[in-house]
Amino acid sequence: MAPRLQLEKAAWRWAETVRPEEVSQEHIETAYRIWLEPCIRGVCRRNCKGNPNCLVGIGEHIWLGEIDENSFHNIDDPNCERRKKNSFVGLTNLGATCYVNTFLQVWFLNLELRQALYLCPSTCSDYVLGDGIQEEKDYEPQTICEHLQYLFALLQNSNRRYIDPSGFVKALGLDTGQQQDAQEFSKLFMSLLEDTLSKQKNPDVRNIVQQQFCGEYAYVTVCNQCGRESKLLSKFYELELNIQGHKQLTDCISEFLKEEKLEGDNRYFCENCQSKQNATRKIRLLSLPCTLNLQLMRFVFDRQTGHKKKLNTYIGFSEILDMEPYVEHKGGSYVYELSAVLIHRGVSAYSGHYIAHVKDPQSGEWYKFNDEDIEKMEGKKLQLGIEEDLAEPSKSQTRKPKCGKGTHCSRNAYMLVYRLQTQEKPNTTVQVPAFLQELVDRDNSKFEEWCIEMAEMRKQSVDKGKAKHEEVKELYQRLPAGAVKALCKECVVERCRVLRLKNQLNEDYKTVNNLLKAAVKGNDGFWVGKSSLRSWRQLALEQLDEQDGDAEQSNGKMNGSTLNKDESKEERKEEEELNFNEDILCPHGELCISENERRLVSKEAWSKLQQYFPKAPEFPSYKECCSQCKILEREGEENEALHKMIANEQKTSLPNLFQDKNRPCLSNWPEDTDVLYIVSQFFVEEWRKFVRKPTRCSPVSSVGNSALLCPHGGLMFTFASMTKEDSKLIALIWPSEWQMIQKLFVVDHVIKIMRIEVEDVNPSETQYISEPKLCPECREGLLCQQQRDLREYTQATIYVHKVVDNKKVMKDSAPELNVSSSETEEDKEEAKPDGEKDPDFNQSNGGTKRQKISHQNYIAYQKQVIRRSMRHRKVRGEKALLVSANQTLKELKIQIMHAFSVAPFDQNLSIDGKILSDDCATLGTLGVIPESVILLKADEPIADYAAMDDVMQVCMPEEGFKGTGLLGH
Repeated sequence: MAPRLQLEKAAWRWAETVRPEEVSQEHIETAYRIWLEPCIRGVCRRNCKGNPNCLVGIGEHIWLGEIDENSFHNIDDPNCERRKKNSFVGLTNLGATCYVNTFLQVWFLNLELRQALYLCPSTCSDYVLGDGIQEEKDYEPQTICEHLQYLFALLQNSNRRYIDPSGFVKALGLDTGQQQDAQEFSKLFMSLLEDTLSKQKNPDVRNIVQQQFCGEYAYVTVCNQCGRESKLLSKFYELELNIQGHKQLTDCISEFLKEEKLEGDNRYFCENCQSKQNATRKIRLLSLPCTLNLQLMRFVFDRQTGHKKKLNTYIGFSEILDMEPYVEHKGGSYVYELSAVLIHRGVSAYSGHYIAHVKDPQSGEWYKFNDEDIEKMEGKKLQLGIEEDLAEPSKSQTRKPKCGKGTHCSRNAYMLVYRLQTQEKPNTTVQVPAFLQELVDRDNSKFEEWCIEMAEMRKQSVDKGKAKHEEVKELYQRLPAGAVKALCKECVVERCRVLRLKNQLNEDYKTVNNLLKAAVKGNDGFWVGKSSLRSWRQLALEQLDEQDGDAEQSNGKMNGSTLNKDESKEERKEEEELNFNEDILCPHGELCISENERRLVSKEAWSKLQQYFPKAPEFPSYKECCSQCKILEREGEENEALHKMIANEQKTSLPNLFQDKNRPCLSNWPEDTDVLYIVSQFFVEEWRKFVRKPTRCSPVSSVGNSALLCPHGGLMFTFASMTKEDSKLIALIWPSEWQMIQKLFVVDHVIKIMRIEVEDVNPSETQYISEPKLCPECREGLLCQQQRDLREYTQATIYVHKVVDNKKVMKDSAPELNVSSSETEEDKEEAKPDGEKDPDFNQSNGGTKRQKISHQNYIAYQKQVIRRSMRHRKVRGEKALLVSANQTLKELKIQIMHAFSVAPFDQNLSIDGKILSDDCATLGTLGVIPESVILLKADEPIADYAAMDDVMQVCMPEEGFKGTGLLGH
């Protein structure tokens, strides 16, 4: 049987030798032998969905061959869940509890701790009746010690590959979906365990935590003046070592014990001198525990982002650690041997995965504990290479330092556990108590029953699958596979054309490119769109692939597979795009008038292109452009000329209004007139746009003063508001300009303000009245709506000034966060409240009864017609932030931290002289409204870690182990 590749080559050669117009009956039979006969013989490797004679199309090559038994079921081999010989038991990851699993394995392999926990009395005695355990009742540990007992017993003698620690995790109240700080978990659990065991009578149980993990050091302060030495003793269960700037573990320990100078403002009050004196302070190690836990502080607070970050720097450490140089009392046994390395895989402090490399104290072999999976290291050696190759922090990676024999380097290790070296061999006889062993045996029995049940289900699925296999094989023997020796001539012709064109496309592409370089002579050329010329090769290939697919589908139809005509039409309609040369069609279906979008090609080039696009629009060089488009173009040119003439006339008639010069002002009323007219500022701005660019903008034909009036026809502004915030909405017009405006534009409503002298009073008063008069009802509604908008905004811009020495400055190096663009600011239409009444602005309701309008209609109307620009011009040292009214001050401080690189606890915020201090209050309740300016005064940064912990509480939404059993004691 010829492979598919040879068949395809034969099809290409045959299609190249036969032109579409030369196809005969002999050629059709040849096509049958190449395209259909392989399907019948089983040589075809394509899924011919429409050909019932193709055995491949109905899975013949699968069903008639040998089938793997595993394909008949989806049940894994239950023996894969069985514990391997001489291996440890894993722990199930309940979601994000890998940090718990690592510590459980480390504590389990501490034989002294395990033995002490086995000796702890248990309530399990109430669970046992007679010689055994109640069969109908599951054991439920009641205390943390009982949970650890049961877990350690299962880890020691279970037949399962891994066990479920959900009971232990649930007892602690941990959230299984949230990854917590592993180092904090270790501290809190040790504290909880120590507190729980302190109530035991057996001293070996009561003191096990102190004996294994507790050491002692002293804070020693020495006065430089009198030499007095004061000590503050403190116990420790782990040493927290700073790794920043260090490459070796010994350097981290040396820095931990380094002497600190207390000078200046940090001087020490000496009780002997009775005054503040310069002093030195350092830590002295007094005693070390049997198990020395060294916490590498990889997770630190980043002041730039306000979040924790991980330090992915390499730290070298040795398998043997001599602590004698670091302790105060020399001469003891202080040589430690590495027993565990806890790893955090990942570059972020908020994600990643925890695993543990732990040394078996009995065999001396190293194991990698990765939740359910346990891997034994080769040659009794610790191997960290694979872990260090994962999750590179960036492209510019730090090369791993070379490590000598007995030393290791890691950028993911966050805790090292060392065990004190002793001449005695470790106790290898840690026996599981009888009551715990009964529980383990019962669990093992359940596991064996499950394995038998799964094996039986697996066997039944395989038997059913084999029976079906034989049934299908017998069915294939009955299938007739008759030959189809007649093909559609039209389909063969089309298939030949498509195959020939696909084969010669590359050559034609080069030929067309060469023809396009030559100049077109006479009127023999054709117009082709420039866009079509750039992409014609891709268009041709897509079209040929589509036609080839259609040919196969038509073959399927002939053999019984039919498609709904309506469905096929809809599919084609959805896939319709701009075809070749349609980019120079005008909206009327004729040649477009823009010559920049098309070019002239030779007759030879057009002939080549037409082979691939026979239905493309054809435009000879002598073809005239669309007459309708020419008429529209001429009309457009005439309109542009007319617009220029109108703009020039209006600009000449209203020069000062256009240039915004010599404008009247209400707050400083001009002496030479008693009347000023009002138009909307929107009208003036639109008119200026038209005058500046008359060919791009439409002429302004009417003034549109109705936008300044309420539905009753009354004015919406007071005299006082028009001199202040509402002045942005109106434009004042001189009487002479008003006469010209009435000639040039259609005026719907005349609005004017008049100044009158009241002579009845002494001295005489000047009052201002308007026509039309103020509508108090609508004015009050507008103010209420404005106040509501200020309190309930969902997205508004405010500005923050950073102040240093009472001067506003710009911190150019800080990136801006959520800075609104000028367009966003221009489009903002929030309104400011006014609330001021001018008694001199004498207006009344009038005697007519006004029509009542609904509140909803009124609000919609006001939002439509009262458009107020709230744009605030930023100045140097100011940054814009997008906020909402229900956003808390704490969340705003986070934004400010990103914008100015100032940590939240260093921020002192104020607005209009009022200090903003309540982090839980919303911006709306604090009086922060759109376009507000908040002053930021930053305190000097402080560098102690205690302050950083406070920052974590302010800016991070973490709650840590709050609410869990770890803090309950």
